[in-house]
Amino acid sequence: MERIYTTQAIKYIGGRIKLCGWVNSRRDHGKIIFIDLRDKKGTIQIVFSNNLKPELYNLSQKLRPEWVIEVTGEVVKRPKGMENLKIETGTIEIKAETLKVFSEAKTLPFSIENDGYEINEEKRLKYRYLDLRRPRLKRNLEIRQKAIQFIREFLIKEDFIEIETPILTKSTPEGARDFVVPSRLEPGKFYALPQSPQQYKQLLMVAGIEKYFQITRCFRDEDPRADRQAEFTQLDLEMSFVSQNDILEIIEKLYIVLIKNLFPEKKILKIPFPRITYSEAIKKYKIDKPDIRINKEDKNELAFAFIVDFPMFEWKKEEKRWDAVHHPFTRPQTEDIKKIKAEPSEILAYQYDFVLNGYEIGGGSLRTYKPEVLEAVFEVMGHKKQEIRKKFGHLLEAFEYGVPPHGGIAPGIDRFLAIVLNEPNIREIMAFPKTGDNRDLMMNAPAEITQEQLKELKLKPLSLKAKAPKAGLVKKRKGKNEKDKK
Repeated sequence: MERIYTTQAIKYIGGRIKLCGWVNSRRDHGKIIFIDLRDKKGTIQIVFSNNLKPELYNLSQKLRPEWVIEVTGEVVKRPKGMENLKIETGTIEIKAETLKVFSEAKTLPFSIENDGYEINEEKRLKYRYLDLRRPRLKRNLEIRQKAIQFIREFLIKEDFIEIETPILTKSTPEGARDFVVPSRLEPGKFYALPQSPQQYKQLLMVAGIEKYFQITRCFRDEDPRADRQAEFTQLDLEMSFVSQNDILEIIEKLYIVLIKNLFPEKKILKIPFPRITYSEAIKKYKIDKPDIRINKEDKNELAFAFIVDFPMFEWKKEEKRWDAVHHPFTRPQTEDIKKIKAEPSEILAYQYDFVLNGYEIGGGSLRTYKPEVLEAVFEVMGHKKQEIRKKFGHLLEAFEYGVPPHGGIAPGIDRFLAIVLNEPNIREIMAFPKTGDNRDLMMNAPAEITQEQLKELKLKPLSLKAKAPKAGLVKKRKGKNEKDKK
C-alpha cells in the first residue's frame, strides 16, 4: 500500500490507507485512544479501540508526542457533532488497523505548538531542527520556495539566463570583510567567499550573455549586528545595453506580479514605485531608506520606492581618503565624469537602492565599462596603478576586448520575505540561520580544526594569549572604531 498525506485522506472515505508522520498529541479516553498524526500537509485523528483491536490498543498506550509512526486503517466520517472544522481533515478519522513505530522521541526542550516568539532564541537556534517543526516556520519556508520559483519563472520568460558563478574566488574590496579559505595545493594563498557575484556578472556581460540572473548565496564577515547574517540569499541580476530606468522597470514589474500572485492580501501603496533622489530623501525624511507608508499600523500596506542619484564618493575621516559609497564599479553620471579627480565630492552616480517600508531590500547601479574611468575611480580612492592592476587586472583586461554598457541590481530574498510575512527578523525566513554574532549554535561553528588539517594547509595556530607587559610599561590603549561600508 502506498503512503499518502493526511490531507488526501478525505478522498478515501470507506477505503483503507497508509499514513506516516509524527504523533502530535495523544488523548486517552478509557477504552479508546485518540492520536493526532502530523505530517508536512496537516494533522488527522487516528482512533485505537480496545474493543476492535486489543493488541493494537495496548501498543498505542505507549505512544508519546513526537514519536515517528506508520498507521494503516479505514477512513470513516466522524460521529455527528464530533467534527473539528478548524482543520482540513476535521470531518473524518482513521480506524487504526496496524501500527509501526519507526522511532521514539525524548521530551522536547520547548513547545512547538505555538509560534515560538516567546522562547529564548538561542535555544531555538540550538535545536533548529525541532523549531522547524512548528507550522509557522514550515509555512515560511514553503512561501520562500514559491517566491523563488516565481522569480525564476518570471525572469526566464523575460529572456534571462540563469548562470551559477563560483563560490571560491579572489578577495577584492567590495565593502565588508571577506571570509577567506586557505588553499591546500598552494600554501600561503587563499580563496575568498564572494560578497556578491559582482565581477563575474560583469564578465558575463563581456561574454555576450546580455541578460543574466541567479538566486545566489553571498558571504560577508561583518561586525555583530542583531538582524544581519554572515551568509544570505539574493536575487542577482545584470543586463547589457540598458539605462537605469530599464533596470528599475523590470524589477518593478517583477515585484508587482509577485505580490499580486503570492500575496494578494497585500496592498502596494503607489504604482509605479516612486523615484526619490538621495538628496531629497535626506532633506525630507532625514534618511536614505524612507518609510513612506500612509498607515504604518496596516500590516498589509507595502510602500516600495527607488532611491536614486547617490553621491559617488564619501570622505573617510579616519583614513583620510575618498571611498566609493556603493562599490568602485558604479558608473559616474555622464556629466560628472570629467570632474572625477578634481571634485570627487560633487560626483553623482548611476546608483540606486530598492526600499520597502523603510528597509533597504536591494541595491544596484549602472557599471563603469571604460577602463580609463574605472582606473580614475580607483585612483581617487587612493589605489596605485600597480595595485589596481594586481587586484583587478583580469577585469580591466576583459574590458579591452569589447564590453557593452551594462548594469544590474541585487534584491535580498530574506529581507523582502520577512517584511511581507510580518516577521520580526530574517532568521524567521531562513532554515538554519546564525546568531547576530555569526555563531551556529546547532553545529557549534565556528570551531577549531585538527592538527592534521593545519598541517595539510601549512598553517600554524595563532596563540590567543597576550604576553604580559613588563612592569612600568603598561599603557592604556585607545579603542578603535571600525566602520564598514553599507
